[in-house]
Amino acid sequence: MTLNTYLHFNGNCREAFEFYRSVFGGEFTILETFRNGPPDMGLPEEELDNVMHVSYPVGSSVLMGSDVPSAFGPPTVMGSNFSISYSTRTKEETDDLFAKISAGGKVTMPPAEMFWGAYFGACTDKFGINWQLNYEHQAG
Repeated sequence: MTLNTYLHFNGNCREAFEFYRSVFGGEFTILETFRNGPPDMGLPEEELDNVMHVSYPVGSSVLMGSDVPSAFGPPTVMGSNFSISYSTRTKEETDDLFAKISAGGKVTMPPAEMFWGAYFGACTDKFGINWQLNYEHQAG
């Protein structure tokens, strides 16, 4: 499956990705703000236009990113502001890999169905590396 880098920002994700696009060219495949998310996220008005998710193809990889809302914890620390994102083939594979990669680490978000139509989980492994596992349900 696919292994990509996911970058986290403190309100300047759009600016960073516009810069990357000016360097590499191409277009974003997804650019969503928190305003597009569910209303129960409880974010202040000034953060609703921050990037909830951007997906940008670069070569044969995809660079992804988001701003981290203040309600989700302390500000992101530059230099450790990334996760490795792994796209799985099945929900069962997601659960299996998540159990293994999170063993001895910290579960940030247990695997669950998400409002964007995927089965997703996030954790920090025992070495301090942030991981995201994502299974996109197949239509039909």
